[in-house]
Amino acid sequence: MIKSFIMSFKLKNAYRANSIIYSIKQFPIINKILPNSLYKNKGLKIFANIISILIEFIFTFLGKFLYVFLAIFSILIVYSVEKSDSFIHIFLFLTIGGAFMNTYMLNPTKDKYYAIVIMNFDAKKYGLSNYYYQLLRVIIGFMPFTILFGLVINIPLWLCILLPFFVVAVKLIVMNYCIWDFKKTKKAKNENIPTAVVWSVIAICVLLAYGLPALNIVINKTIFLSIFVIAIVLGIYSIFVINNFKDYRKLYKQILTENNIYAMKNNTGTKAMKDNSLKQIELDNNFTSNKTGFAFFHELFVKRHSKILTKAVKKQSIVILLVFLVSFIMIKVNPLMGESINKITLVYLPYFVFIMYLINRSSSVTQAMFMNCDHSMLTYRIYRTPKVILGVFRERLKTLIIINLLPAILIGLGLAMLLYLSGGTDNSLNYLIIIVSIIAMSIFFSVHYLILYYLLQPYNANTEMKSSTYKVAQILTYIVVYWFIGVKMPTFYFGIAMIIFCIGYSLVSLFVAYKYAPKTFKLRI
Repeated sequence: MIKSFIMSFKLKNAYRANSIIYSIKQFPIINKILPNSLYKNKGLKIFANIISILIEFIFTFLGKFLYVFLAIFSILIVYSVEKSDSFIHIFLFLTIGGAFMNTYMLNPTKDKYYAIVIMNFDAKKYGLSNYYYQLLRVIIGFMPFTILFGLVINIPLWLCILLPFFVVAVKLIVMNYCIWDFKKTKKAKNENIPTAVVWSVIAICVLLAYGLPALNIVINKTIFLSIFVIAIVLGIYSIFVINNFKDYRKLYKQILTENNIYAMKNNTGTKAMKDNSLKQIELDNNFTSNKTGFAFFHELFVKRHSKILTKAVKKQSIVILLVFLVSFIMIKVNPLMGESINKITLVYLPYFVFIMYLINRSSSVTQAMFMNCDHSMLTYRIYRTPKVILGVFRERLKTLIIINLLPAILIGLGLAMLLYLSGGTDNSLNYLIIIVSIIAMSIFFSVHYLILYYLLQPYNANTEMKSSTYKVAQILTYIVVYWFIGVKMPTFYFGIAMIIFCIGYSLVSLFVAYKYAPKTFKLRI
């Protein structure tokens, strides 16, 4: 098994190294300087392998840090229950929900596809060696942060050390269940396509994790230890089941050939996305428009693709309404929680830059625009003239703003209502500033992603992303909005600044799109 893991790690590292070299060649100017023979350069190969290992190292820790800090530690300020018990309670239920969402074993990835399907590796040895490696990463990645944040809120060191092992035990139990289900139904569970049951379990776990502490109900340390012991016993039993399972090739044959959206031959993943998009297109011949020119062209596109463009936003809006409804009830039930929420609302508005970034659908919508329209239209030169580009850009900007507006309005109104119900504010303008600034954030991300799409058009004719510059821009955007999490500023001043910035950014974007998009808005090779 160790030999299989070493071979699989080399394979994954080689794939990553080649991807890094390819990405470097995609940058403007650099792509003209560096030759195609670059992939044979041993020095650059070593450099790319070092970067690949660093990426593996960073991902081991960064994701765990963000998870523990954002999803658990930063939330504790809202609750009046003992913080150490609240931390353990939330950690427990999120771990159960996360185990169903992220099994590792049933995650269809390109390295699995290349190794098991293309290179005919032993499916069991490959699957198990990589699975246990991922579980080891869980322990190593979580340990520093469960200790760090746990000690801050007075959780005993020994209990902080046990928490990562609890995560591993739960994941083993869930994998045991998945194997049992596969034996029973002969259908493998692809973790990237969660079933309705899985989504229900996750929703219940999230509700229990964050809802019960608001009602002063938590799983305390004593109860957790009992659950921990049970989980460890079942986890050890699950190891035997997982090791003795013989049909890994049959299992992987399903998730790597039928449902795998990442590693299909001839880019079948993209084909699946296209097929799914085609099913959602409205082909009603009665669709028409009273508009003319670019507005007519765009309105017909929006009407025929309304399901693709608005489906996720409608779901988001329902979730947002439920979250605020639960929050309103919690404030009434627990006045002390209301005091905490009031203080947060008046100084933590910058935090919602990150929230609005997460829920904004502009990146997905621009991908849908390319897949269902631009990949064909860009073959016509007239479609890339300044007049056409600016005309379509304006219409699309209006659409993106409208699509993202519903959840933004709900969040703005919800926050204003939370502020009012939790004690209010001396400056009544804060209510208006909260609503308008949240809308301004939504508009900013709509503009931002559309301008990135037009200036760095990242897709080729097969809708594969080929632009490293676009990826870097996305990463930088994430870094900036993540920085806002730690910013504390009075709601009034930050809101005013956000509104002014949004207006300025939008005006500049229109000018930049008109001047540069005719040169950059084209199909990539």
